[in-house]
Amino acid sequence: MDLHVNNILNDLEKDDFQAYLLTKFTNVEYISGYKPTSFAFCIIKENPIVYASGMDIELAMRDSSIEVKEYVSFEAMIKELKSEGINRLAIEPSLPFSTYEKFSKDFEIGSGTYVDKQRMIKTSLEIEKIAKATEIAQKSFLQLDILNNDNTEKEVAFDLVGHMIKNGAAKESFDTIVTSGANSSLPHAIPQDKKLDNPVLIDWGAIFEGYCSDNTRTMVYTEKQHEIWDIVAEAHEKAIKAIRPGIKCCDVDKVARDIISEYGYGDKFIHSTGHSLGLDIHETPGFSARDETIIEEGMVITVEPGIYLEGEFGVRLEDTVSISKKGNIIGDLPLNIE
Repeated sequence: MDLHVNNILNDLEKDDFQAYLLTKFTNVEYISGYKPTSFAFCIIKENPIVYASGMDIELAMRDSSIEVKEYVSFEAMIKELKSEGINRLAIEPSLPFSTYEKFSKDFEIGSGTYVDKQRMIKTSLEIEKIAKATEIAQKSFLQLDILNNDNTEKEVAFDLVGHMIKNGAAKESFDTIVTSGANSSLPHAIPQDKKLDNPVLIDWGAIFEGYCSDNTRTMVYTEKQHEIWDIVAEAHEKAIKAIRPGIKCCDVDKVARDIISEYGYGDKFIHSTGHSLGLDIHETPGFSARDETIIEEGMVITVEPGIYLEGEFGVRLEDTVSISKKGNIIGDLPLNIE
């Protein structure tokens, strides 16, 4: 049986659960190798099983490493579980309430993040896929002629996604952010139908064989923009140097936050320092003030400090870091793009 499934079964036993219900697509994919396109119920138990929709049954039979049955009805699925003596069922916290209601009539229910715990530590193959996604994304970024570009933000975003797909990405790993001028002070700005202003902030990523990449670069022009860029770059560099197994995630956030605060911009750093990624663009743990997870080898977490001056501009610099004895930046794209 798969090591991850065994680990989850051990965790379930400790918490007195007999099975674990998954519906989140990336969790189903992580456990079975089959990525649903419609809906699916994956149940981790002594003999794990996926109930796939009729629309997906051929795909599930082809790709799943665990048993597959075609979903018929809630009643039939619940009857099969009850026939195996399953009474206590763990669910994902993200399970829709309407689905929870159907199961809660027949089972004692509790929630847990057992798959998330397994997904925290990446295998060498997973890291290779993240690295390939990063390579595609960074190559595509360098194909943009940003500094001499007369296109709009929306056109640049469209071009970047096109380059990523041509270079081997399945698609973008999230909605590409191309923002410039005053709008760059909005961390999740939506590309506008306007010519590029300065500075230019681009946050983008690719998906390769299911795995995400994530980078941000900010191209600055004025003296004030360069000053802010230098502060963010220092926070970025020192946070990465601080990463090592055994310390808490919040300690890395503190390194970046303290540097930005020392320069008087602490209240302008309005998000966490980073997040894990993998099959999803946002996974756990993250470099945030509240995350006390102990860093371990095999984790992959972004480092993305930023300063946002409302109505003026913003600067963010982001790389993805794989953790061994230290933090190792994935990819080779320079921070300073000229």
